[in-house]
Amino acid sequence: MSRSLGRMSADAAQQRTIPAAASDAAPASAEGDFRSYYGRRVLKEPVWEWLVPAYLFTGGLSAACAELAAGADLTRRPRLRKATRLGALGGLGASTYLLIADLGRPERFHHMLRVAKPSSPMSVGTWLLVAYGPGVGAAAVAELLPSRLRRTWLGKLLGALARPAGLASAALAPGVASYTAVLLSHTAVPAWNEARDRLPFVFAGSAAAAGGGFGMVCAPVDEAEPARKLAAVGAVTELVTSRQLDERLGIVSEAYRTGTAHRLRQWSEYLTAGGALGSLLAGRSRAAGVVSGLALLAGSALQRFGIFEAGVESTRDPKYVVVPQRRRVDRGEQA
Repeated sequence: MSRSLGRMSADAAQQRTIPAAASDAAPASAEGDFRSYYGRRVLKEPVWEWLVPAYLFTGGLSAACAELAAGADLTRRPRLRKATRLGALGGLGASTYLLIADLGRPERFHHMLRVAKPSSPMSVGTWLLVAYGPGVGAAAVAELLPSRLRRTWLGKLLGALARPAGLASAALAPGVASYTAVLLSHTAVPAWNEARDRLPFVFAGSAAAAGGGFGMVCAPVDEAEPARKLAAVGAVTELVTSRQLDERLGIVSEAYRTGTAHRLRQWSEYLTAGGALGSLLAGRSRAAGVVSGLALLAGSALQRFGIFEAGVESTRDPKYVVVPQRRRVDRGEQA
């Protein structure tokens, strides 16, 4: 993913010079009548597969679980704490595997650690994961220690480190949940770049809904209240900010409202809204809590896949590049 994103970011400046020629060659009287130069595409279509949106989902789930685990620890909910600490570790492990699989060669992840570049979302995100991972791992291992090992000096040390490690990972979790949105929006892909002010909020809300749903599924009802509240807040945030992608991006919103992206995000909206309603009405019903939690998890995953598909679709039609740039020029802004 990072290799592809880096290439697209590097090509962005060059690609911005192409639409002007295309628009001069074939001016349009209306947005719907736009045609590019000989019908050619302006941008190359991303070559990524399902690994990338799956990576976006699992990373956000891990971050939300880490936040929920820290709260459960401070409010003395041991079963919710254990479930979400393990969920944070599992999500981190899955996202790391998916990222390395997309890179093609594991050593490429190591190569990204050679530099620290604050102006690069990719570099910042890599170091966020490196700082976030040890706390998640230490807190989860402390939960998995058998009772006989807890009495040893190593077990006591891990037990003492579990809380500060969990709190440290929770402090970094908001960045982990949203940095991938910044990473996508810094490419030349119109559906992502035009949504750069809203995409982090969609990702953060989606992650919170998924983390709350995970807690509802895995924790007993008497400890799941914080998970239900997090799920409801995250779901509302996701639904409100996601709808803005459909309405406030000008012509680029079409990429979110049509085709595969629209179908995935529509199902995401149904599942997320249903899961949020269930989280509020489930009460003491374990079955209702599990069903609502699963709906929230599925809705969050479909949201990431839908946003990914919208980005791919927006590179296929040059109007999504040319029309917004033309509008910015007309307003006297930088294209």
